[in-house]
Amino acid sequence: MLVVVATPIGNLGDFSPRAVEGLTTADLIACEDTRRTRILLDHYGIKPRTRLISYREQTEGPAGRRLLQALQEGQTVALCSDGGYPGISDPGYRIVSLARDRGIDVTVIPGASAVEVALVSSGLSTSSFTFKGFPPRKASAMRRFFSEELDLAHTLIIYESPARVNKTLVIAHEVLGDRLAAVCLELTKKFESVTRNHLGELCRHFADRRVKGEVTIVIAGNNPKFTRTDEGEQEEA
Repeated sequence: MLVVVATPIGNLGDFSPRAVEGLTTADLIACEDTRRTRILLDHYGIKPRTRLISYREQTEGPAGRRLLQALQEGQTVALCSDGGYPGISDPGYRIVSLARDRGIDVTVIPGASAVEVALVSSGLSTSSFTFKGFPPRKASAMRRFFSEELDLAHTLIIYESPARVNKTLVIAHEVLGDRLAAVCLELTKKFESVTRNHLGELCRHFADRRVKGEVTIVIAGNNPKFTRTDEGEQEEA
């Protein structure tokens, strides 16, 4: 069996007894960063049956073959990332797909995810939303990325690097207009913060601000009640 284990995105207390059991009883633990996973294991006193192996984007090929062999031999393999769900902007979906194709049982032990935490924290519409991972780095590609969302009503959620927060906000503002949005930093951690405002104001707020840690950005969909048509004025719903 392949056991996909969601791990805390910050606060180590966000780890269920079932998740602890999943890592404790696994024959093999595959993780994005063995050092970070050992911190989690030590925190909960988990002593794995065998050593951890690295399963990162750069090693998905050879590591995936090793995991598949272990699964086909009848072993239980636990898969986890540095935080959140494997396969959500982290390695994981390929080995899940391979396991499914070969009739190997796959179970997911749920836990924290920055996507849902940011969405609820933002106070923006939760009725429908789309998560699109990290946007492209080049400005032209990023404009196309946001242009695809221009006429859609769902809430948009993306991840971003701390160094590119302002650039991304500026381009989102140019393409999508002055919509409500929220910049969520270090969710569930000691210095968690959620800054909500229209994109124009957020651009000014983060223009000269040094950002650290994990970043999730939530942007309202195409709905007049979430968009200002003129500076300082919000269009009537």
